[in-house]
Amino acid sequence: MEEVYGASFGNKMTKAKPYLLSVGLQFGFAGAYIFSMASLNHGMNRFVFIVYRNAIAALALAPFAFIFERKIRPKMTITVFMQIMALAFLEPVIDQGFTFLGMQYTSASFASALINAVPSVTFVLAVILRLERIDMKKIRSVAKVMGTLVTFGGALLMTLYKGPQIHLFYSPNTTQQHGTHSPQALKHWLSGTLFLLLGCVAWSSFFILQSITLKRYPAEMSLSSLICLVGAVQAFLVALVAEHHAGIAAWAIGWDFRLYGPLYTGIVTSGITYYAQGLVLQSRGPVFLTAFNPLCMVITSALGSFLFGEQLHLGSIIGAIIIAMGLYSVVWGKGKDHSDTTPPSPTAKQTETQQQLPITSSEIA
Repeated sequence: MEEVYGASFGNKMTKAKPYLLSVGLQFGFAGAYIFSMASLNHGMNRFVFIVYRNAIAALALAPFAFIFERKIRPKMTITVFMQIMALAFLEPVIDQGFTFLGMQYTSASFASALINAVPSVTFVLAVILRLERIDMKKIRSVAKVMGTLVTFGGALLMTLYKGPQIHLFYSPNTTQQHGTHSPQALKHWLSGTLFLLLGCVAWSSFFILQSITLKRYPAEMSLSSLICLVGAVQAFLVALVAEHHAGIAAWAIGWDFRLYGPLYTGIVTSGITYYAQGLVLQSRGPVFLTAFNPLCMVITSALGSFLFGEQLHLGSIIGAIIIAMGLYSVVWGKGKDHSDTTPPSPTAKQTETQQQLPITSSEIA
């Protein structure tokens, strides 16, 4: 009886693992918004921040990758190396660079809301690349399409409609996020929005390419460390060109958020999350993973209100409810896809694998 109970509990935990990892990822991303904005507000250059963040992530992951994946790490090929170069350019350089620039031109809350376009963009890219199939005769496809649209609609509502303030965990003595309505922010609002959208496209492209690369190089931790290392080198070259006039002073750090920000985002966001993303991508695919991104906006609002006294608005709460509806619609649709990928024979199994988004090697074996 105990063995049966233990096996049943183990199966439930295995099925729940992608969900738990995806939710945990959003807590990590929410903390990244807080630490990143604090570092930029303390005068740290965004290019320097990207270099330190990814260098720290590479150093943190490399020992674990060397020890735990020494026997399973495949040989490096030209194709995989070029894909790693592209992944490093898409996420650390383009996505982080444009996202931080957009945050400086708008605000962290605006960025966390607009970044929820990523599930929609990823879904569209997956359909274009034939990694995701749409059959509007099936309820699961309808759920994924409608859920994606509803999720984006909720994020748009939070962006455009504020409504009255909701003083949740609010204290007048805590630090307030400012600059959202300053003349400089209003002047660059449109540019910041465009930069954030470019970051969304780069992040979605990164998810797609990462899922493809993992099929050729199924060593998640090694791949993550290589992406961070190559990303740090690429960002360093960009920083040298873009900030050559600032001199060595731009690279100075101290015992403040100029150090805490790169440490947190490097170890947690660019390090641990890359590895966790790889695990989820192999088991459920990129659309399932990015469907959880709207949770980051909700978590960011709650943490910002509790820790820094940021003001919540009625529009944010309504938008969060709408986003949750769309979120679970997409997750339900992807869950139905996953539950139906149990063919009766190896031949049928191989055919089904080719028709679905990338799945784990253990399911293929």
